[in-house]
Amino acid sequence: MALRHFLTLTDLSSHELQQVIKRAIKLKSEHKQGNIYEPLKNRVLALIFEKSSTRTRVSFESGMAQFGGSSLFLSPRDTQLGRGEPIEDSAKVLSRMVDAITIRTFEHKKLALFAEHSSVPVINALTDDFHPCQLLADMQTYQEHRGSIEGKKVVWVGDGNNMCNSFINAAKLLNFELVISSPLGYDPSDTLLKANTKNAHIIRNPTSAVKNADLVVTDVWASMGQEEEQNKRVNDFKDYQVNPELMSHTNSDALFMHCLPAHRGEEISEDMLEHPSSVVWDEAENRLHSQKSLLEFLLCNA
Repeated sequence: MALRHFLTLTDLSSHELQQVIKRAIKLKSEHKQGNIYEPLKNRVLALIFEKSSTRTRVSFESGMAQFGGSSLFLSPRDTQLGRGEPIEDSAKVLSRMVDAITIRTFEHKKLALFAEHSSVPVINALTDDFHPCQLLADMQTYQEHRGSIEGKKVVWVGDGNNMCNSFINAAKLLNFELVISSPLGYDPSDTLLKANTKNAHIIRNPTSAVKNADLVVTDVWASMGQEEEQNKRVNDFKDYQVNPELMSHTNSDALFMHCLPAHRGEEISEDMLEHPSSVVWDEAENRLHSQKSLLEFLLCNA
């Protein structure tokens, strides 16, 4: 298989995405049984993080360790990128020393430029525009609990951010309906929306939006880099909290997801993570298994 990167979900075909999800479920089962499987023995993953992380860093480092490989964590203080070395030069050098590179940064174009000059797979661990690794975990979680998501109704409540953009891509690839319920001025990418009118549309009122929903998803109101907007966003999003009352308007077997970290009392009520519909802890754990599946796919011609 030729060199493949994973910058957005659309770097996979619909069939490939389904295969990665299916394989993630299998890898999770084998791990729970205590089976040792080390397809990446002696392989090295570089983690270049310009944004802080908990789940993403731990899941990638744990995944590489479980696969028999190793990882290198590089903060902005640890590379010449932080001192002005051209992205192109860093990509050419680092990709001669490691087997794959995971990048968590701000501008998506920086990630794309790095991938253009890398001779090994580059994985998007989050940019301001997309968060595709989280969607792998989310889709795995839905599959485990409810089966195929094809034809289901998914409702995004809150900011039309990088997660929302990635849900639009998922809706296209897996053929589900995505309803986006955001306040005016906080819509996701207009380009993405216009390109995916078959699968994604906006309903401003969250109560109307979640009617007959099979899955409800939300995220923090102010993401990293938006902290100075916190007070304004709290006011603008005050009617967009996901809570048990809102979930009462969904289908009776609807699930609730949040990529975490969550701000209880803001985008969710204090008790929402423990609500019967919540699969948030499974969703968080599945970052590990879905990313192992992705690494296997990119590095082992799986």
